[in-house]
Amino acid sequence: MIAPYYRPAWPVSERSAVPEYEIYFRATRSGGPGGQHVNRRATRVEACWNVRLSAALTDEEKERILARLASRIDKDGVLRVVADDERSQHRNKELAKQRLRDLVARALRVPKRRKKTRPPKSAVEERLETKSRRGQAKKLRKPPGPEE
Repeated sequence: MIAPYYRPAWPVSERSAVPEYEIYFRATRSGGPGGQHVNRRATRVEACWNVRLSAALTDEEKERILARLASRIDKDGVLRVVADDERSQHRNKELAKQRLRDLVARALRVPKRRKKTRPPKSAVEERLETKSRRGQAKKLRKPPGPEE
């Protein structure tokens, strides 16, 4: 029996996973200090994923990601994540994958609806009582006015 072709994917929510074949990586030279190593090795890794063309997400999920990560997505719909923390290209690639996964998972999370609340009647009464006591104390500090 021939084993089915396995395409790995990264789970980002309970229902969604980003297929690894949709993500492409680019290695470039890392900036900053570091001597000869940094000037010769392409250790900085950029992970790119086209959100608009992804087959793994529903239209609703795509809209949520495009709205929440609008500042990080270019006009073509490509989300870019960069890692240049380590000296190893392999380690930076793993960091870029993890950052992309975390970023997408956070963007897909649906915030809880806010429940409207009201302060209890006792708290309102206490606040008003405190205000009137404070006003009374200030009134007592004033010099007495002319008697009529």
